[in-house]
Amino acid sequence: MSRTEEETREAIKPMIEAGIPPVVDHLASASGTDVVGYLSEAPGFSTFIRNEGAVFHAYSTTARGLEFLMGYYPILDRAPKGRNEADSPLWLRRHDEYAQMH
Repeated sequence: MSRTEEETREAIKPMIEAGIPPVVDHLASASGTDVVGYLSEAPGFSTFIRNEGAVFHAYSTTARGLEFLMGYYPILDRAPKGRNEADSPLWLRRHDEYAQMH
């Protein structure tokens, strides 16, 4: 999915008004762009159907709606701490970045 800068600013207006989450700012910076640039491009999934020569858009999703495509999420969902999203806005870490368990 791709949006213009104006479309992105309009789409994220509620997020801007509420305050950009630090994780979004971090990911934008790590990607070498600003928040608007970072959020103007995003993965998406769409389905279409052709009926009597006409093509119809049947379904689209982005963000967390794409989890069914990410094979590691179901594994994390079954792990002792699950996704452990409450501990950090950057919840997914490499195996050697977790604190020692007591």
